[in-house]
Amino acid sequence: MPEHVARFTRLFDACYERVLRYAARRVDGDSAADVAAETFVVAWRKIGDLPARDDEALPWLYGIARRVVANEQRRGRRSQRLMSRLMSISWAGRDAARDHAEDAVATSGLEQALRRLSPQDQEVLRLIGWEDLSISHAALVLECSPATMAVRAQRARQRFLAVLGDLKVETSVGAADVPSAVKEGKS
Repeated sequence: MPEHVARFTRLFDACYERVLRYAARRVDGDSAADVAAETFVVAWRKIGDLPARDDEALPWLYGIARRVVANEQRRGRRSQRLMSRLMSISWAGRDAARDHAEDAVATSGLEQALRRLSPQDQEVLRLIGWEDLSISHAALVLECSPATMAVRAQRARQRFLAVLGDLKVETSVGAADVPSAVKEGKS
């Protein structure tokens, strides 16, 4: 087996589940598997761009997945506009019979606060908080320098805490609760 095929196979085995979870937090459950699959199709096409260091492979995949999700969201918006025109009704884009867990998450104060942030702030906080990436790895995903990412992370966190305060959501965030990578801007 050629080395690039073997490396891609190892990458897929090691990262598929994490890419799938990344996608599931950004699109509906039915689309998450499609996003993960498309991410690996694109990764295969760009195998020559795969970072040499294994610890940079997952952030590279997240960067691809981020663009696939953006394409999926654009496709969804176009579909919604088309349905609206065709049916002459307002289309909310969500099923009325959603899972109860989705409703619980959607009504939580944290989710409400996150939704009030800009898409850029949401992505920064999700990469660092949910995907557990370091500042350096999040910078790879968003294609910026680690210094820029550290500033973005700090500002996003401040805006998030301000929104939580506006929503009167109690937080116990102290300096000890903030990841050191965010506090210090380290990778």
